[in-house]
Amino acid sequence: MKKVIKFNKMYIPFVILSTLLIVSGICGYFTKGINYGIDFKPGLVQEVRIAPSAVFLTYEGNTSVSVRTSTAGVSIVISGVGSDNTTYDFYYGQYPTVAELVAALNTVEGVKAVANVSGSLPSTGMFTDSEISNVLSEKPYALYRSYEETASIEDVRVALASLPEADVKESGTGNEKGFQIRVGDDGSDKDVSAKNKSLINAALTRAFGKDNVVVVKTDFIGATLSASLVRNTAYLVLGTLCLIWIYAAFRFKWDFALGAVIAIIHDALIMVTFVVWTQMEFTSLSIAAVLTVVGYSINDTVVVLDRVRENVRLGRSKIFKEILNISQSECLSRTLITTITTLLAIISLYVFTTGQMKDFALLLIVGMISGVYSTIFIAGAFIALCRRHWKPSDEKQKTPAVAAY
Repeated sequence: MKKVIKFNKMYIPFVILSTLLIVSGICGYFTKGINYGIDFKPGLVQEVRIAPSAVFLTYEGNTSVSVRTSTAGVSIVISGVGSDNTTYDFYYGQYPTVAELVAALNTVEGVKAVANVSGSLPSTGMFTDSEISNVLSEKPYALYRSYEETASIEDVRVALASLPEADVKESGTGNEKGFQIRVGDDGSDKDVSAKNKSLINAALTRAFGKDNVVVVKTDFIGATLSASLVRNTAYLVLGTLCLIWIYAAFRFKWDFALGAVIAIIHDALIMVTFVVWTQMEFTSLSIAAVLTVVGYSINDTVVVLDRVRENVRLGRSKIFKEILNISQSECLSRTLITTITTLLAIISLYVFTTGQMKDFALLLIVGMISGVYSTIFIAGAFIALCRRHWKPSDEKQKTPAVAAY
């Protein structure tokens, strides 16, 4: 027989610990608040890079020619009347230097490419300004490339000092480093988006020069839509918890079902507490992480409760706390192996990604550790409390096929 761990001796200390953590999260919510992302917070968000232009493109001809960039290379798309709707792809692997890429681009009829940096520099990582049309004309169109750090986050914050409400964060690393700039919207001015874009561009242009400021992406969400998203997200989480409770109530007795739901509510609150105190940006990916952990945690809890039900039927002990200890000890190795295996993949995601995906992975790590803990000490403590006067004779004599615990 496996060694039985006396989990019940730690129920009270860990319940107190969880209570203190959750209360601290509630206090933090009212004092620090949640750092809502653009999905939930009205306002303008721009991702910009400070980088010099690397290549200038012009076009003289009768068709429509546009340019696209990706992590793989640069594409020239020819479309319109009198053309064959052709796409020319120039991959960085085939043209590893700026000089080679420029020479290849010049092979497209009507397109002229001129390097604005040393031709020996690597060609990888070209990007364009999302605020400028990508259709080529006689006017030079710039491809940008960050070869070295041209500005720090402090430089950007100083440049935007005239906009005290602007919040600046770094995004990306190395040659892909950029800055996320957020300016809130209280809904009082319908033209606030255009005004803020103009103010941000003017401030950055004064500090770093007109040709060195590149807008990679712009997002805007209104105050009404933001409030609706927050409200619908709350409904989504509450609805999920209700459905899980109904499922557990049909499968087990009420105390088992309620214990399982309390455990997953505990996990969700622990994750929110972590978000509050780290001021991690709370986005739609954060909601996905919470729901993922809720599903993972209830699965783990149901496995343990199934074992408890089986051990009650087999009469493994006349004391309910001992049955809980036996069941949780028997499931512990399965729980740890499953969780550790899953965590290896999530930790890899955390280590090798950046931005919102990194935050998503970190929140999953916190939630999964909490899920293992809550299955043992939160659900177990609640069920033990409900059945503190339990006796084997309290159970109805039913066959295993119809017994319900």
